[in-house]
This record gives sequence, structure tokens and C-alpha cells, in this order.
Amino acid sequence: MVFQFLLCFIGLVSLVQSAVIVPSARVLAAPAVAAPIAVARLSDATYDVNPQYSFGYDVQDSLTGDSKAQIETRNGDFVQGQYSLTEPDGTRRIVDYTADPVNGFNAVVRKAPVAVAAPLVAAPVAPAAPLVARAIAAPLIAG
Repeated sequence: MVFQFLLCFIGLVSLVQSAVIVPSARVLAAPAVAAPIAVARLSDATYDVNPQYSFGYDVQDSLTGDSKAQIETRNGDFVQGQYSLTEPDGTRRIVDYTADPVNGFNAVVRKAPVAVAAPLVAAPVAPAAPLVARAIAAPLIAG
């Protein structure tokens, strides 16, 4: 392991030294012209003029308390969906959204209380006996 580190370090040092000791003619040389990059073009057969999809997910993790969900549908240029999550303050944030070419993206955010389980009711407990303090006499040690 040390040998590999040493080899890498020596290679890096030699690379830096070769970059520092470059003849000035190479520094002033004109940059090479790159060949034009071919741009991939989608054929008309692969382009969907009316894309459609629908998806959703729901996470309810009782161990971590993570609770979130989303649904979304698309029909052409119209997208509609909703997602929700539990906020740290215990409320549920629900976002309903739509997107289309005329109105753009619009979202309506609302909060709702999270359904809480019925509170635990403790059985009445008998009062404890009062504590009685006792004074303990300690012998004085003269010294």
C-alpha cells in the first residue's frame, strides 16, 4: 500500500515538473481545432407528439416517521398531480399542482392536521405515602 502511494506521488511530481519545464514555443502554440461534434437527432418515429404517463408512490415508515406520497398524470402538454409529506411540526403539507402551456405551472398548498391515535389514558394511581425525613445524629470528632 505504501509502495503504491509512493509510486502515485512520484508520478504526480514528475507530471507537475514536466508541466513547469515546458518550452515557451509549446505554450504559445495555437490551440488545436476540434472536429465538430455530431448531434444526435431524434427521428420522427421516436418522438411522441402526445406523451402520456401516470405514476405514484407512497412511503409510510413507522420506524423513522417518514411519511410522503405523490401521484402524477400527463396527457400531452397537460400535467396534473399531488404530493404530500409530514412536516416536522406534525402537520401534513398537501400540494396540488397543474402545468400546461397556457397557464404554466400552478400549485395550491394546504396544511392539514395529521390523524393522531387516541391518547393513552393512564389508570388512576394511589397516592404515595409521604416521605418522612429523619435526622441522623453523627458524633462530633474533635481534632
